Amino acid sequence: MPKVLIADKMSNRAVEVFKARGVDVDVITGLSKDELMNIIGDYDGLAVRSSTRPDAEIIGQATNLKVIGRAGIGVDNIDIKAATDRGVVVMNTPFGNAITTAEHAIAMLFSAARQIPSASTRTQAGEWPKSDYKGTELFNKTLGIIGCGNIGALVAERALGLKMKVIAFDPYLTPERAVELGVQKVELDELFQRADAITLHTPLVESTKNIVNRERLGMTRKGLILVNCARGGLVDEEALKDALEAGHVRAAALDVFAVEPAKDHALFGTPGFIATPHLGASTNEAQENVAVQVAEQMADYLLTGAISNAINTPSISAEEAPRLKPWVDLADKLGTMMGQLLHEPAKSIEIVYKGGITSLNTNPMSAAALAGLLKAAMPEVNMVSAPVLAKERGIELTESYIDEAERAESLIRLTVETKARKFAIVGTIYRGEPRIVRLFGVPMDAAFAPNMIYVRNDDKPGFIGDLGGILGNAKVNIATFSLGRMEQGGEAVCLISVDGDVTDATADAIKAIDQVKIVDRVRL
Repeated sequence: MPKVLIADKMSNRAVEVFKARGVDVDVITGLSKDELMNIIGDYDGLAVRSSTRPDAEIIGQATNLKVIGRAGIGVDNIDIKAATDRGVVVMNTPFGNAITTAEHAIAMLFSAARQIPSASTRTQAGEWPKSDYKGTELFNKTLGIIGCGNIGALVAERALGLKMKVIAFDPYLTPERAVELGVQKVELDELFQRADAITLHTPLVESTKNIVNRERLGMTRKGLILVNCARGGLVDEEALKDALEAGHVRAAALDVFAVEPAKDHALFGTPGFIATPHLGASTNEAQENVAVQVAEQMADYLLTGAISNAINTPSISAEEAPRLKPWVDLADKLGTMMGQLLHEPAKSIEIVYKGGITSLNTNPMSAAALAGLLKAAMPEVNMVSAPVLAKERGIELTESYIDEAERAESLIRLTVETKARKFAIVGTIYRGEPRIVRLFGVPMDAAFAPNMIYVRNDDKPGFIGDLGGILGNAKVNIATFSLGRMEQGGEAVCLISVDGDVTDATADAIKAIDQVKIVDRVRL
């Protein structure tokens, strides 16, 4: 009988689900790292929220561990790479607390507009400070939403119900989806310039770190209200404190902080500042939803091999796994590479299946390609959430099937259309391994690798020598080198797999070669 450890506090419904499904379960919360390392080897599954942090050391001791389930969305506390290296499936519950988080953001917006927490504290202390609190109405004000996915759309819906004007910045939000939501899509700087209040609903990635910074706060109207119930690190907290003290920002309400738990913070006590201890998902309904969902997913995997809402592996039923797995892996790699090579949001996606592959269930392949494409901007996306997220952003997906493939091979062709142009990548399975056979219109034969360099260049003498010299001087070892071109003297493409990361300086040196037009690094 599989055995699961619930290491964080969650609804008792999780225990009920595990036992009803025939899974043995222990509930032991508040474990230190050493205590968890001492017992984790006894368990097939580990269910956590945000307090327990399964890092590489813990996972290294988990000799029997097959699955880690996160009752919630964020998986920042889990070492995904370590889990993947050990073959441990990591699951989350992406939709169980969306409404709760959206409602908390609206509650924080109201609290900031009327400074309810401060007024309540002083009134209960025996004061009657009525003259000190002149609030502001939300009616007819402009709310700027940064990140208009599932939660952001729910916030927009509620703000429109309050008769606010809503503008939104989201690279993946199409004009059509914006019209459907009733919001106006704008660029980021325009949002900061126009909004009376701003709320954040975007993941923390390199491009969104400190997206609310000193410069952008300086663009805003005096009297801004700022709300962050998404991720710590999206707001430059020092710049926010200065803006509050200067009176430029009227009020700010943060549910998340760059470092948590935030027990001693420079913002605490600043006039106009409201803080809650990461309560966005903390309602009875949400906690029960995510607890039941994570228990059902983990039980399904441990008992049948079915994988749902997986972060680090495609979702495939146990029956389909042997035949589908290599093709799902190929689709994921094609999408991931495309997502890293594109430099603008996708408008539409077309996936063409050719050859014998057309007789298989291609839904997991399409979901894997979508997840790979989107995860460059949304790290928490998975195969289950990817189609929903794409639809929410108005990204059109079409699939087509051709019975006969080139050279009698089964192929997957992924074509992505952006505002500027179309890009396509074609792959196949050869001797059990995924390979690239055409990249952006150029025929080639290349294997995937963890670290790759993509270069588009003019087909002129001297390029390969210059490139090899730069990599050699940088002590970067070349594992494979694949070339392709449309015609002699035209544009060429090379795809180089290397041992280890390529630094910014090395990439810049390659870009400086006369024949080079584009250089991108791809990590799989």
